Amino acid sequence: MTDPKLPENVELLRTRVASGSDYPHQYPRIDKGFNLEEFKKNLKVKIQRLSKHSVEFDLIGVDASIANAFRRIMIAEVPTMAIEKVYVMNNTSIIQDEVVAHRLGLIPILADPNEFDYMAEDGGPTDLNTLVFRLKKKCEFNPEASPDETDPHKKYINSYVYSKDLIWEPKGNQEEKFAANPPRPVHDDIVIAKLRPGQEMEMELHCQKGVGREHAKWSPVATASYRLLPEITILEPITDGQGSQSS
Repeated sequence: MTDPKLPENVELLRTRVASGSDYPHQYPRIDKGFNLEEFKKNLKVKIQRLSKHSVEFDLIGVDASIANAFRRIMIAEVPTMAIEKVYVMNNTSIIQDEVVAHRLGLIPILADPNEFDYMAEDGGPTDLNTLVFRLKKKCEFNPEASPDETDPHKKYINSYVYSKDLIWEPKGNQEEKFAANPPRPVHDDIVIAKLRPGQEMEMELHCQKGVGREHAKWSPVATASYRLLPEITILEPITDGQGSQSS
C-alpha cells in the first residue's frame, strides 16, 4: 500500500521556507531533524555581487534560521583588529578625551587578525598581540592665506585630523613581517576632530584583537542582513490587457 499524498499545506512546508510567526509544528513523514550530510549536499552559494567592501550572495538549500545564524556569526564572531587603548599625552581640542577615544575605536583597521594573539587578561602589550599607532597634530595659522580667507583648509594648517594621520609604529619584528602590507586605517578620510590655532592632539593608540560580541568596534561588517527570495506562481493565464495593467 502506497503512502497517501500529503496535504497541500504540509507539502508546501516540506519543500519551501515559509515566513510567519507561528511555531514550527511537526507533521507525519516530515523529518525536521538536522542532518550534516544532507546539509552539505543541499547547500549552494552563488555570488551575485562582489566589491572591495561588500558582497551579496544567494544561500540556497538551507532554512532561514541557518541564514540568520550566518548573519549573526559575521556580526559577532569573526575577529578583527581595533583600537582598544588610547593614551592621551595632550588634547586641547574641544572634544573630550573619552569621546575621542570612542571615535578612534570605531575606525576600521586594515590588519590580518590571524597574525595576532588575543590579549590575555593578565598580560601586557607585545608585538604578538598589539599594533601601536601614533597621532600628533597641531593647528596653526597659514601665513600664506589671504586675510579675508574663510575656508579653514586654506586659512589654517592641520585644521582637520583624519584617520590618515594615524602613523603606525612597528614593534619587534613587525616592520619586516608586515613590510608588504603595513597595518593602516581602511579609509584615509575619516574625520576624527577639527582643530583651530593653538589646539593640538598627541596620543598613542594600541590596537588589539577582538570580536563583535565584546564591542561593536570589532565587528567586521557595517551591515549584515538577509531576505527570503520570493517565488511567484501565476495561477491563471494573463491576457494582453491584464499584462499591460500589471506591468
